[in-house]
Amino acid sequence: MKKYLNNLSKCVLFKGLDETRIEEILKLIPYVIKSYEKSSIIAIEGDDCNSLGIILEGNVEIHKPFPSGKIVTINHFSAGNVFGEALVFSGKHIYPATILATIDTQIMFIKREMIVKLMTIDEKILNNFMGVLSNRILMLNDRLTNLSLDTLRKKIANIIILEYKCQNSLNITLPYCRKKMAELLNIPRPSLSRELINMKEEGLIDFNKNKITILDLKGIEESLL
Repeated sequence: MKKYLNNLSKCVLFKGLDETRIEEILKLIPYVIKSYEKSSIIAIEGDDCNSLGIILEGNVEIHKPFPSGKIVTINHFSAGNVFGEALVFSGKHIYPATILATIDTQIMFIKREMIVKLMTIDEKILNNFMGVLSNRILMLNDRLTNLSLDTLRKKIANIIILEYKCQNSLNITLPYCRKKMAELLNIPRPSLSRELINMKEEGLIDFNKNKITILDLKGIEESLL
């Protein structure tokens, strides 16, 4: 456990707690740590979700497969993030999508009853858990807003503005590659690349891989009108 304490101290669930306190708390509850190789499936759509997952090392992606064979990337999480926080307390508590490891990954699983116990042990964990739920709701709202936009330019502009507000900088780094961005927007990758090039030629942005420099913020905002 000691080798994971540094990563756990960066976990949103244990925000504000030092490594000593985290170690003390985890001694009071049972948990399981599982390792997954790159491309391994962590959970399949329809599986029962009775535990909260904490990513200790690695990265995971949430994929939604469709009958046509198309797979859409809904989200991705890195070390320090959690998943299943809302599902474990829902009446249905089954995974609505498939979760897989994109690189070698280690995950700590804590059962629903023990999550409740953690909240009673330290109020900070309760506050952090509520914060995680609130942030997920806001993130889902942003995602739905983006998917509801009627043009590719609006979808891209919306993502750029959201990241600008989050990173508070005209030089933003997208937390995913071009391919993943296209999947999140549910558009073909070539179409995304063409539109980014168009925005660059119009003087709105400059970009290199997943790094974007905003050259005309007002122009990007006007793209949403």
